[in-house]
Amino acid sequence: MLRDEGPLVPLAGCTDVYVNLNFGTLPQKRFLNLWALDELRGIRIREGVLSIGALTTYTEIIRSALVRRRLPILAAAAREIGGAQIQNRGTLGGNIANASPAGDALPVLAVADATLILASAEGARRVPFNSFYIGYRRSVLEPDELIVSVEVPRVAGRQWFRKVGTRAAQAISKVVMAAVRGDAPRIALGSVAPTVLRVPETEAVLGAGGGIARARETLEREIRPIDDLRSTAEYRRRVSGNLLERFWKETA
Repeated sequence: MLRDEGPLVPLAGCTDVYVNLNFGTLPQKRFLNLWALDELRGIRIREGVLSIGALTTYTEIIRSALVRRRLPILAAAAREIGGAQIQNRGTLGGNIANASPAGDALPVLAVADATLILASAEGARRVPFNSFYIGYRRSVLEPDELIVSVEVPRVAGRQWFRKVGTRAAQAISKVVMAAVRGDAPRIALGSVAPTVLRVPETEAVLGAGGGIARARETLEREIRPIDDLRSTAEYRRRVSGNLLERFWKETA
């Protein structure tokens, strides 16, 4: 249908699509409901890799013993996405496809070095999550492709997640950070650039033992926050540095 009857907008939980429809800001008028495709659901281990179907809801992620054991920061992020109603309807694939830089689950997938499985009528392809976004609300997803699942290899190191917003949940994040402290630290942030952002220069400073003060200076140069209705660029820059220091202290 996406190939032969498009353009169509795939939808599932509709937690963002319906908001935009209500405000009259969504230009698309034709949609494809994926909610009944149980093949796109489920959380399992395949050949040592954590596989999460694109239609898996936040509630299912929160309740999953596999996620809590292998990627607890994803469960932590899911708990802070909206209220119970949003968690029951919103899906991981929708959070990814929506491509908002404020998506709470996205920094987690960035530091976990996740891989996205994309499929069309012609076949499937694998795309590293950190190569998926190419600009603000833009990705490499083709009009005839669906996100089928997310694959996460085993993550070595201590995991850490924090969201800063007007409220812990039911509010869009002002800054959100996910990080892993292992042999090579991994850090990603949301709401501080046009896309979710890994900060390799900051990671390199910490990995080389450069100290948290130098790492904070590097981070504040590396991110690209803006002023908007929710916050200011200066606030986001300062809070990002605070979160970095907190991550490094709490995972020592």
